[in-house]
Amino acid sequence: MEQINGSVQMEHMLLYTFLEVSSDCRFREQLPSLQSLGTVPVANVCLYDDDVELQTDGNRSGHLQNGELVFDPAVNEEVVRIIAAQLAEIGDQFDKEIKARVVNDLVQHFLNENLSGEEITRHMSAAVEGLARAIPSDVEQEKAMLVLAMLLTKKIANTMPSLLHRVFSATVNYISQQLHNYIVRMLRE
Repeated sequence: MEQINGSVQMEHMLLYTFLEVSSDCRFREQLPSLQSLGTVPVANVCLYDDDVELQTDGNRSGHLQNGELVFDPAVNEEVVRIIAAQLAEIGDQFDKEIKARVVNDLVQHFLNENLSGEEITRHMSAAVEGLARAIPSDVEQEKAMLVLAMLLTKKIANTMPSLLHRVFSATVNYISQQLHNYIVRMLRE
């Protein structure tokens, strides 16, 4: 995987921490291998202002100061840990909503090496959206979708640990594309 840019660093760290603090994570000893995907310390996570424009290629324009990205010093590892732990608790409550068939279908898609990253992300998105419809309405829709995506990652890796890197990358891409602004708001609160 290419070096992670500022627009997915916080998604990467949030998902990693979610998996690290989750209950029933049978691949916990493999989590450090995700560090090789380019996780950066949370203190260096770049938060984008609302006025940062989205480019036509889907990337956000970056803020550069003296040739370097400007980072929000208010985001730290402890904030991410607290949020990830809260999301993991919600994930434990949602766990029963995810049927084995949904997980097994996604496992099959991830095993199909002919599928592009975009196709995998579309399958993940469809699964999350389908599951989100069954979640009680007292949970904010974006939060439910974030938790479900991370929970699916855990369940897929629990089913087939060899898929950890591929499912982790696909989930980070999905979260970055669909829920980036929500995560920025959540980390700023």
